[in-house]
Amino acid sequence: MAKYSDIKGFTVQTLASDTAASQAAAGSWSSGGDLNTARRGLAGSGATTAALAFGGTVTASSALNEQYNGSSWTEVGDLNTARRNLASSVNGTTTASLAFAGYSTANSALNESFNGSAWTETGDLTIARNEGAGCGTTTAALAFGGETPLTPGSGPHSAKTEEWDGSSWTEGGDLNTGIRGNVGLGLQTAALSVGGQLDPPLTNHVESYNGSAWTEIANMNAAKNRAGTGGSYTNALAFGGDAPPLTAATEYYDGTSWTEVGDLSDARSSGAFGGGASTGISDAILAGGNTPGNTANTEEWSAPTEFNQIQEGQLFFNSTTNAFKETIRDIPAGTWATSGSLNSTHGYGTGFGLQTAAVSCFGSVSTTPNASTNTELYNGTSWTEVNEGNTARRNLGSSGTQTSGLAFAGIIPPPGRTGATEKWDGTSWTETGDIPSGYYNNRGLGTSSESAISIGGVNDPGSGLSKRADAYEFSGTSWSEITEMSTVRESGGTSNAAPTSLALAFGGESPSLTVNNEEWNGTSWTEKNNMNTAKGDFGFNGISTSALAFAGSTPASPPYQQAICEFWDGTTWTELADLGTGVANGIAPAGGAVFGLSSGGLTGPTTLSTGTEEWTASLANKTITSS
Repeated sequence: MAKYSDIKGFTVQTLASDTAASQAAAGSWSSGGDLNTARRGLAGSGATTAALAFGGTVTASSALNEQYNGSSWTEVGDLNTARRNLASSVNGTTTASLAFAGYSTANSALNESFNGSAWTETGDLTIARNEGAGCGTTTAALAFGGETPLTPGSGPHSAKTEEWDGSSWTEGGDLNTGIRGNVGLGLQTAALSVGGQLDPPLTNHVESYNGSAWTEIANMNAAKNRAGTGGSYTNALAFGGDAPPLTAATEYYDGTSWTEVGDLSDARSSGAFGGGASTGISDAILAGGNTPGNTANTEEWSAPTEFNQIQEGQLFFNSTTNAFKETIRDIPAGTWATSGSLNSTHGYGTGFGLQTAAVSCFGSVSTTPNASTNTELYNGTSWTEVNEGNTARRNLGSSGTQTSGLAFAGIIPPPGRTGATEKWDGTSWTETGDIPSGYYNNRGLGTSSESAISIGGVNDPGSGLSKRADAYEFSGTSWSEITEMSTVRESGGTSNAAPTSLALAFGGESPSLTVNNEEWNGTSWTEKNNMNTAKGDFGFNGISTSALAFAGSTPASPPYQQAICEFWDGTTWTELADLGTGVANGIAPAGGAVFGLSSGGLTGPTTLSTGTEEWTASLANKTITSS
């Protein structure tokens, strides 16, 4: 414990409210690029630098779809069916979004999925609805509220909720109050229904969904209908809408109550909005809508911090609560966000490094079984192709950093297996000592090219039946056998720790998919608490006391690719926010439970991806106690 004499003379900033919660207070709206076509009653997804706006009314219902790059809109693939007053997976992306419900010639149950270029009709809602709400992602969405009769304006308003699992809709828990003109935000297991219209009055009513049931929570300050929303269910914005008259008011929700913050430039309703759970209150967008009359205007929300820059470890004194506090990273509140794409489709490979300095290497560049030497570097924003490896292979292990890494074992054509090991020095690959017996679907532990452990895998490429519990340690030049794991496994996960310290091995096939979790202490393995979901071919980041396991494959019905993310806190596994897209056989090249990375992989039975998603733990405030 520090003595007063140790800290005397330091200045601690005094604030009236907590920093992470105060970001919204100084936020404001600014003009962005106009839509190409003015319209109202449209829907959207994404955030200020990458958004979609689709459907709506021009003079009649529209199928138009436009994509935003942060400054301008471009027309891309239209909806198959023109609709207005539709809903969306608000946390979708420009390459993965849903458009559902709305009104075409009647209230609609239609659901369409966008892949970045075209919309495809997929599983319909169980109930046709108009002026309802939506949120979530393309693999885990919600639809709730709305008008269910075929004739608009004839009531009743629905309380029904439906949950989308990537292939079909099923009924979830009903809202407490039937409503239309409400809007949604958040994820399938953590969502809000905001405002709307009862019959006839407008309401400031808000409900929270936990994945099974809705709970009435604090109302907004003002009743509004057909508003816009952004953020998460504990850190949210609600803006614009019919009040009446039309309003420009913006309200911020901190998980407990609503506060009025900076107004829109233009009062309006029925626009396309985004800025979902992955962006919190720092990023939201509103495009088009009714002012009255159709508008093409776009507005972007940004929220500065109370400090010049909020970052982990900042200390301050909250004069309202009379307590010293620290800004920390809240891992359970973290989210996934889309980032720069790989240059080539890529899966079945490996990688290592940090979120801002990562390597993705080897694997396959097509779904046709092949092997690659492809290597790409990530700088936190974009990928660059660099010098390729020496031995083409896939389904291999790795460890290290962007300037000192290892890649070892794997499948080589036609198929066969290899123990080939290569060192990466930040520029090029050099061959070094092989693992004595070739493996594939093994995994690696280690933080440099000079020290690593390879665990598990398969050494029979013909049958795939020879799963192993083997563990080998690399000395810098050669491999030697060490204590085996308790459980045979392939395609599992590891914590990226140095091999002489505590590390984890979890999940994978053994021979069926397993939830087993083991800890390595430098000499032996000990079984720890299991994961919640059995899976293989998944991504993993972290250390022995703070790790992530995400995406992967399951034995469930198609789609086999999942988006589930779990967090290990040193004792137990807890499910966190899902990836935006379900993926298997992807590459988790870097990061930890605070800043993680996922790239490439299979997003469908025959579809390899170039997509990248970044995991970032949210900022929060922790009270500092003393004794």
